Amino acid sequence: MIALREKNIPEKNIYMDKQSGKDFERPQYKKLVRHMKKDDLLYIKSIDRLGRNYGEILEQWRILTKDKGIDIVVLDMPLLDTRRGKDLMGTFLADIVLQVLSFVAENERTNIRQRQAEGIAAAKARGVRFGRPPRPLPGNFRSVYRRWKERKITCTAAARECGMALSTFRYRAAVYEDAVQQC
Repeated sequence: MIALREKNIPEKNIYMDKQSGKDFERPQYKKLVRHMKKDDLLYIKSIDRLGRNYGEILEQWRILTKDKGIDIVVLDMPLLDTRRGKDLMGTFLADIVLQVLSFVAENERTNIRQRQAEGIAAAKARGVRFGRPPRPLPGNFRSVYRRWKERKITCTAAARECGMALSTFRYRAAVYEDAVQQC
């Protein structure tokens, strides 16, 4: 935002999505593309702010520059300024830089996902539990469970008596059964 404000871009012309750049299914990005018209100028802070998917970045760049006829300036990479070097050599250099940076952006996304998976695995190995803690069993669970196991009531009736969804009762019954067998 600071970099764009330094270029004196009006707030109404700044589009910002607060979600991952893994794809281009972002509401503000779609709105931006709808509003852009031939000879408009699009400022992007860095190529990874545009997206994180190599093929899609190249495709969107083509759509924006060729199909829509707009110019793009990537603020942290002066070689990616489509206003300059519209000759064959300038276009060639911009394309090479775009491909390299798009690759780097997607590679970084892959690395982030791998580090995230490693962190989750390490946390689980340390015994960290994810998700919200389970609710305590209702006071009548054991007696209702016993009646259900003895086939005196149906599973649906047992779940209703315990104030649980049917799937929750089945899950908690299985966990309870495993715990009883372990003892």
